[in-house]
Amino acid sequence: MSEFEGKVAVITGAGGGLGRAHAIEFAKRGACVVVNDLGGSVDGAGKGDAADKVVAEIRKMGGKAVANKASVADPSGAKSMVDDAIENFGRIDILVNNAGILRDKTFKKMSLDDFDLVVKVHLLGTAYVTHAAWPLMLEQNYGRIVLTSSGSGIFGNFGQSNYGAAKMGMLGLMNVLALEGASRNVHVNCLSPGAATRMTATVPGRQVDPDDPPPERSPSLVSPAVLFMASEDAPNGAVITAAGGRFSRAQVFVNEGVELGVDATFESLLENSEALMDMSKAKPRERRAPRPSGNAGS
Repeated sequence: MSEFEGKVAVITGAGGGLGRAHAIEFAKRGACVVVNDLGGSVDGAGKGDAADKVVAEIRKMGGKAVANKASVADPSGAKSMVDDAIENFGRIDILVNNAGILRDKTFKKMSLDDFDLVVKVHLLGTAYVTHAAWPLMLEQNYGRIVLTSSGSGIFGNFGQSNYGAAKMGMLGLMNVLALEGASRNVHVNCLSPGAATRMTATVPGRQVDPDDPPPERSPSLVSPAVLFMASEDAPNGAVITAAGGRFSRAQVFVNEGVELGVDATFESLLENSEALMDMSKAKPRERRAPRPSGNAGS
């Protein structure tokens, strides 16, 4: 029997692409799935029945699923996804934050409205849904949460300042929640995926039919990493990259640095700039231990 048998998973943006692939893989292994998708276009406009189609697909193969068509960018809509899990399946064990939109332009040409909306959908939307699930997971002493980051945030990508800022924000959110949830067996990790989807089809040089991607760019090749981060033996606070069947871990490294003391000046730092910038002996940054309970307690 699969370890996901009977588990309840909420997956946002699951009407196609990566989210659909995740939903199907969980359902294949016996999980009950809330398939969320607004059903709009890549830039966030409009609505549709994408979630219903994926639910029908899961039910046809004998799985259990319900549709939710709310927007993650609306706090009440975000809460409705968790409410649907409780109402239909009695609990929530797994949350995969996948929903997102693109509005790509260089920073010079980008409107602040486009910057705000992309950050709201990706980063705030993730926070809204996670915030709704968080107390339930803490109370039951179990939860697995996956946030979807991107190489556009971790490493940068031309013309995606809004998207990159939101995706790097996922790492900050993960770092804190991994600490806050650790004592209650709530693990939080980040995915950095690569696959052919509706979103990547809008990026110059990546125009591939998302309905018929080449095998090496199939979204299904990303899903194993999501199931790994949602498993009972999942890591906590890890960034896993997944694309084309290749999986790796990304991590923050810190070098030895230079100690200039209380008399430090620009000039003395300049004299030691080579040592400051030298990463040849850098080591992974250790995560801080959780604070004792108090005002910042769970």
